[in-house]
Formats: sequence, C-alpha cells, structure tokens
Amino acid sequence: MTELLKVEDLHVHIETTGGLVKALNGVSFVQEQEQVYCLVGESGAGKSTLALAIMGLLPVSATVPAGRILFQGVDLLRASASHLQSIRGKDLSLVFQDPQAALNPVQTVGQQLVEVILAHSDFSDRVAESMAQEILRELGLPEPRRIMGEYPFSLSGGMCQRVMLAIALVMRPKLLIADEATSSLDVTLQAEILDRLKTLCKDFSSAILLITHDMGIVAHMANQVGVMYAGTLVESAPVIPVFHRSRHPYTWALIQALPRLDDTERRLQPLRGVPPDMVNLPEQCPFLPRCQKAVYTCRLERRPLIEEIEEEHYVACYNPIIPLG
Repeated sequence: MTELLKVEDLHVHIETTGGLVKALNGVSFVQEQEQVYCLVGESGAGKSTLALAIMGLLPVSATVPAGRILFQGVDLLRASASHLQSIRGKDLSLVFQDPQAALNPVQTVGQQLVEVILAHSDFSDRVAESMAQEILRELGLPEPRRIMGEYPFSLSGGMCQRVMLAIALVMRPKLLIADEATSSLDVTLQAEILDRLKTLCKDFSSAILLITHDMGIVAHMANQVGVMYAGTLVESAPVIPVFHRSRHPYTWALIQALPRLDDTERRLQPLRGVPPDMVNLPEQCPFLPRCQKAVYTCRLERRPLIEEIEEEHYVACYNPIIPLG
C-alpha cells in the first residue's frame, strides 16, 4: 500500500499553570492508504494531542520542538495556513468526542453540511444539498430532508454523532481522524455507527486514524495498532499480533484487563497504579513503576526507543514479553 501519513519523532510541549507538559515525546508511525490505524491508551497518553497536531489545531500555548508530520508528502508543521485550510474538511477530517459541543448551535444541520461542501468545491447549492442528504442517508439517519432543517439541540446524542460523521465524510477525505467518536454512545449504537463508518470509508477509499481507549473497538476495527503511553508509542503491530503476541508489558496489561466470554472462570487483572506526571517525566521508562517485568536495565538506562523485534512488530522495552508457542 501507499504511504498516506508519516509522523516522525514528534514532540509537543504545552505550557500550563502547573508547568510544561511534555504531551508527546518522539512519536513515530506510518499510516497507509485505506488502512484503519487504531491508537489506543489510557486518558492522558497524548492521543488527542497527536490528532490536534496532525490537523494543525494545537492550542497557542503548545510548541513543537522537534518532528515532522508528512501528509501526502507535505510537512503539515511547516505548511502555509492557506494549504492547511484547503485540505481540512476535504482531504483531512476530524471527528471530535462531543458532537453537541462541536456542532454550531445556531445553524441547521443542512447549513453546516452545505457550508463544508461549498467551501471545497464549485458545486451549486442544489447539488450540495443533494450531497448532504445522501451522506445523511448513508449514515442511517431517517428522513434526511427533515434532519437538514433541524438544529443540533433538537437531536439525540447518537444523531448528532452521525451528523458530525456526515460533515467529516461528505467530501470523501483521504484520512478521517476519529477521536473517541463513539465513546459516549451505548454499545449497540456504537457498533452500528462503527460498522457504517468502516463500510463508508472502504467505499470512499478513505483511511481512518481511530483514537480510542477501548480494546474491543480496536479488535473490531483495526488493521494496525499503535499503543501509546505517556506521550510515546510503546508498541506498534498489525492487530492480530497485538492481541495474540503482545510484547510490551503495558499492552499485555490492557488485554488482561478485558473480560472474555470464552473464559468466564478467568479473573480480570486490573492495571494497577497511575500514569506518570507529564510535567515531571522520569528519564527511565515511564511505565517502570507499574511494570511487572522490570529488570535492572530498566532502572539504569534511559527510556527505551521503539525497535522492530519481529516483522512489522515494534516495541519499546528492554525486557519484552516472550509469547508462548
């Protein structure tokens, strides 16, 4: 497949009243065309900061001391404001976690959809309205003509989420970034929306960068998985090796905390401890205080760099788990 997005050694610092937060610390990965790449990790791992960095929407208090974000060969960190404006909403789209906060409360659904279409095309108002209705229909919204005239506050949370997805997908972007896009929905509705999202992106030949803390969603959606901890990528591999041959102790702990229907006798193993203070990050591996596989080297050496230990399987660990069999 062809490389679509390449993040290289990305560092992002954010100035806060509590000190300088080192939100991202050398993140590197590649997203290929038509691929579903899932970024997973606990809250505060840096997943949303990475999404904002890719979109060029970091807060003014943020700085990027190092790194590159190459999208279709163009470094977005050094691209002009006009270039970013031309691709956002067209080639590159972002769906936020809270749709009712992201949608404009004083514009109808139709106005917001048509605005995106007209901003990135030469279509007439009539064609744009037809396109808007069609994408709403494809996302399972009943009576799309009526929905076009509604305001966000009159819609349910699930309907607002579909509207946000419609706005993000209507121009058939090359890459859709979905940041915890279904986390506020019930499980049944979540599964339906994810299935529709996967089908539409396949039809549109779009890639998805899916940000989540839910390993069940990862198993259902991903081709490739990146596991983030304390602002860095600690494991990256295709989805099957991540679940069946996870090598980093953090990834293994996340999977052990999942309930399994095929093994009801197995006790869940909660991940103990808390993530590190992102203002005062240790020089050693940030997972060290919570790790059950830590050895002397982990306490002595600086944070390990991510390296390929099997084909397409990358791990940042001095003492990776050795899978059985």
